[in-house]
Amino acid sequence: MKLGWNLVTGLNMFESSWKSFDDPAKGDYSVNIDIRGYPQLVIKTGSVIRLRVGSWNGLTFTGYPTQPLKQKQRFEFVMTKKEVYHRYEVVDSSVVSIYKLSPLGNLRALVWTSETSDRIVVDTGMEDSCDSYATCGANSVCNMNGNVPRCECLKGYVPKFPEQWNISYWSSGCVLKIKYVCGNNNTSGFLKYREMKLPDTSSSWYNKTMNLVECQKVFDMRVFSQWGQDLYIRVPFSELDHVSVNGNGNQTKRLIRITVAVIISGFLIFACIIIFIKRVAPRLHHIVSFQWRQQYFKLRKEDSDLPIFDFSIIVKATDSFASRNKLGEGGFGPVYKGTLIDGKEVAIKRNSKMSDQGLEEFKNEVLLIAKLQHRNLVKLIGCCIHREEKLLIYEYMPNRSLDYFIFDETRSKLLAWSKRSHIIAGIARGLLYLHQDSRLRIIHRDLKLSNILLDAHMNPKISDFGLARTFCGDQVEAKTRKLVGTYGYMPPEYAMHGRYSMKSDVFSFGVIVLEIISGKKVKAFYDSEHSLNLLGHAWRLWIENMPLELVDPHLIEAIVYSEILRYMHVGLLCVQEKPGDRPDMSSVILMLNGEKLLSQPKAPGFYTGRGLHEPISPSSNQMSITILEAR
Repeated sequence: MKLGWNLVTGLNMFESSWKSFDDPAKGDYSVNIDIRGYPQLVIKTGSVIRLRVGSWNGLTFTGYPTQPLKQKQRFEFVMTKKEVYHRYEVVDSSVVSIYKLSPLGNLRALVWTSETSDRIVVDTGMEDSCDSYATCGANSVCNMNGNVPRCECLKGYVPKFPEQWNISYWSSGCVLKIKYVCGNNNTSGFLKYREMKLPDTSSSWYNKTMNLVECQKVFDMRVFSQWGQDLYIRVPFSELDHVSVNGNGNQTKRLIRITVAVIISGFLIFACIIIFIKRVAPRLHHIVSFQWRQQYFKLRKEDSDLPIFDFSIIVKATDSFASRNKLGEGGFGPVYKGTLIDGKEVAIKRNSKMSDQGLEEFKNEVLLIAKLQHRNLVKLIGCCIHREEKLLIYEYMPNRSLDYFIFDETRSKLLAWSKRSHIIAGIARGLLYLHQDSRLRIIHRDLKLSNILLDAHMNPKISDFGLARTFCGDQVEAKTRKLVGTYGYMPPEYAMHGRYSMKSDVFSFGVIVLEIISGKKVKAFYDSEHSLNLLGHAWRLWIENMPLELVDPHLIEAIVYSEILRYMHVGLLCVQEKPGDRPDMSSVILMLNGEKLLSQPKAPGFYTGRGLHEPISPSSNQMSITILEAR
């Protein structure tokens, strides 16, 4: 497993503790990769760092270097433009190990060997008080004197508040004793500390936005009896005059000469990098982004009414795409909540570089939805193309998506049958508008619960038109060799032969109706006794005259039986195997309202079963999809 970050999607993979030893709910402690500055492993209490395990130096962690299992495991740290993560693997086949964070915040390695059945517990942190994060404050070192921690200022530094220091209150740290100009080689040099825990890197030079004041502060250092590293601290020459390293007084001057040479070399390399960034990189970037700009102006030409947002406005609205503003993620990429300058809340879809959807899907969604206006379709407020960035700005839906409620044990109780039937009817009206009443005949092709958004009043709005297609004139069907969509919502004729039509959306709508009634996921449900998926399960209960067994238990006490049976009946009519047997959406709405007679449904497409009163669908055991790009 990876412990760390996907920098493209913003996904943070971390380990959390249990709430208590007998309660597996999420606890107060977590193990994270902190990517501020140079990445390092930390243990947190809530959002506060409790213990800094440190950065990976190729052999060990700088903050807790002891590795009792070093010969049994191989550790790896990966840092690229797309990912930052740590992982390990066991290389000794006689060993099984698990890293576990206890409810008390202790990170432990649990080890089993083939030689014994007993479990070996190895603590990997918080052995003494010096392990507590930043015990001594800035520019000081923690050292254990027996069982008692003792803080000492670095050479050339003095306590910031001596009166607090004298009573062992060290958190205020230390400051320079003699002021000098940082970087002036005539006034300062480097002093070597051995066997050290390297300082906190969250404000290190790796962070290019850091200022000089942050650079001069080093936090959370301590002395190790072994395994520590050498640490060089810049101090005034006056502090180096009395220092002799390894008994050789000339060593200090030699160190200074080496340091000066390294600084000069580093400056030259840095200058070359700056020249490259200013002169060469823009040309490379110009080539990469040229096609994007071409498409941008083409997009504006195709739709003169297209609302365009400046990228800086989007950055400000989302607080630079802060993780706390992330609402979720779909096939197009992550979705963020934003607040525009006028205070209007919006949802912003940001195309992920890892997404299989690109400019065509972006363009498709913009040109389609910009021309659509209906109370049951999500409203597009604008879009933005900036270099490689592609963003869509929608009205904000405070109640998220329908699957957030239906498939959650607690939240599903909030959706009584009256609300669920209202949502089903709203989805049907939105589909009817797409199929018949809009100026374009649109096939959505990816209708599912996660693409049904809910506003503040729980009104449903169909979203995500990236995969949608339009039909012209009297066209009723099209064919594709590239299948896209979501398994479970695809009708047989599309999944097997690539044919799609308005009846494809009707099939997806029928699946949604059965999911809303049952509270069960079409992709997760399986009736092992009869070898049935959700569609087959609903069909069996219907033909065996037990339809109410499908109904979500949360609804049983407060439903109108005739109405819920009618909705289930309509759902089964919509998922029939043959497209010609399925009703169109205008008939669906009349059926839902009880204004049209309902025919007896036939067997649904894509189900497996035995012992049913009707013959099994011939497609049930012959599905073969060779080119499937499902989301």
